[in-house]
Amino acid sequence: MKLSQFRFYLPPELIAKYPPQNRDESKLMIVNRKDRSIEHKDFKDILDYFGEGDVFVINNTKVFPARLYGIKEKTGAKIEVFLLRELNAESRLWDVMVDPARKIRIGNKLFFGEDESLVAEVIDNTTSRGRTMRFLFDGPYEDFKKTIQRLGQTPLPKLHERPVEPEDEEWYQTIYAKHEGAVAAPTAGLHFSRQLMKRLELKGVDFAEITLHVGLGNFRAIEVEDLTKHKTDSEELIVEEPATELINRAIDNKKKIVGVGTTSIKAIETAVSISGKVKPYKGWTNKFIFPQYDFKVTDMMITNLQLPQSSMMMMAAAFAGYDFLMEAYKVAIKEKYKFFTYGDAMLII
Repeated sequence: MKLSQFRFYLPPELIAKYPPQNRDESKLMIVNRKDRSIEHKDFKDILDYFGEGDVFVINNTKVFPARLYGIKEKTGAKIEVFLLRELNAESRLWDVMVDPARKIRIGNKLFFGEDESLVAEVIDNTTSRGRTMRFLFDGPYEDFKKTIQRLGQTPLPKLHERPVEPEDEEWYQTIYAKHEGAVAAPTAGLHFSRQLMKRLELKGVDFAEITLHVGLGNFRAIEVEDLTKHKTDSEELIVEEPATELINRAIDNKKKIVGVGTTSIKAIETAVSISGKVKPYKGWTNKFIFPQYDFKVTDMMITNLQLPQSSMMMMAAAFAGYDFLMEAYKVAIKEKYKFFTYGDAMLII
């Protein structure tokens, strides 16, 4: 498939700037592949579709405050530093992106915080925008992490076109987030409230937790027309035995396996063995799923309405079928569904 096939006009006002007042009260579009029907519900109506032994695969990664603003030594220029990945905890080495990139060279020092309590030095150029940075911090690692937490901002995508607010720290995090390491939230999971999860559990639904630390690559523009030539960034993935046992038991009992978001599906489709069962996995994945991908494990998918030409939209198209997804998106725009991070959801069955 070609990149241009995923282009469509999305009215800017349909990109949600804020989440709904209650997590589970966003709209939910039911996209039925069997009879090609589309229904309109509220997210909490998801309860009607699942029961005893069905498994929701959820991504329990936790977003950390990855966006910092520093002042460049001598010139005083304001520089945005986006923390991508910790390379070495002991040396305080990080893989980062800087903006504006043209102003930052190897050897430059940046000062963070009004008291300049944090200093970093650029030690390597990795790409035109990427850098390796060493934080010059003498105290214990715990104190260093607390300083990052204090000075960093929630990395809400800039497409929302508004300042980050204190509430975003809670909004831009699933209620089941546990393991810190993501620079973007697994947004399909943002719709789950504690009450809704409890009600699903009472119906006998199981939650298989995986950890995939979502990277910025999900938002990087795809620059090749031929999708087979696109290379995605690697993301750290951990699938442990309790999750594989729940998923494999559901496979054996012919129960539904629901991928909550593209990251959860990427995780289980990475960890599947030739036999069709999911095995424990610890490592990295750069899996890129687009039509015509043959899904090995996932029966149903919960996903937000995605941006044009994004890798997340391409996975949804692979799952729903390209033509049907494009039809559903046209309906979503007509019905004023909200798209992207804080937008509405779709259940593909």
